[in-house]
Amino acid sequence: MAKARLKKLYEETVRPTLQKELALKNIMEVPKVEKIVLNIGVKDAVADSRVLQSVSEILGKIAGQRPVKTLVRKSIASFKIREEMPIGIMATLRGDRMYEFLDRLINLALPQVRDFQGVGSRLDGRGNYKLGVQDWMIFPEVSFESADKSYGLNITIVTSAKNDEHAFKLIKSFGMPFKANNQ
Repeated sequence: MAKARLKKLYEETVRPTLQKELALKNIMEVPKVEKIVLNIGVKDAVADSRVLQSVSEILGKIAGQRPVKTLVRKSIASFKIREEMPIGIMATLRGDRMYEFLDRLINLALPQVRDFQGVGSRLDGRGNYKLGVQDWMIFPEVSFESADKSYGLNITIVTSAKNDEHAFKLIKSFGMPFKANNQ
C-alpha cells in the first residue's frame, strides 16, 4: 500500500525544514501530528436513538473507520439526559488514515465552505489545534440524500509539539489555510 501524500511530504520536506527552522538538534524532537479526533454531539439522540445510528454511518464514511458512541457522564434532568445515555459519536484517527483525512480536510473540504476566509490560528496552549466545522456536507463522502439533517463536527489535531509556536509551524507547513491577519 502506498504512503499517504501528506505523510510522504512530512517525512521528505516538512520534518527537515522544521528541524532547521526551530534549531532542533535531534530529528526526534521535531513536532509531528500524533492523532486527529473527530467528534459530533447529537442532541436529537435524547428523543430518538436511531438518529445516532445514521450519524455514526456518515461519520464512518468521513473518517474511513467505524466510530464509537460517547456516553453522558452526568445526568441532567432539565435536558432529559441520564447517565450512560449515548449522546455523541467520535473517531480517533492515527497513521495513514490520519494523514489522508488531513489532506482531504485541507484540500477538499475547507475550500467548500461558503465565503471561506481561512481558519483561526489559536491553539490550546499545549500544541493542539481545535477546529469546528458547522456543516459536515463540505466533505465529499457525504451526499445530500444520505443525510436527513446536517450536523457540526469538532476536529482536534493533537501534535507532539512542546508549545503553540512549534505546532502552528507544523500545521501551517501542511498547507492549513490560516487567516491572513493572524500570526
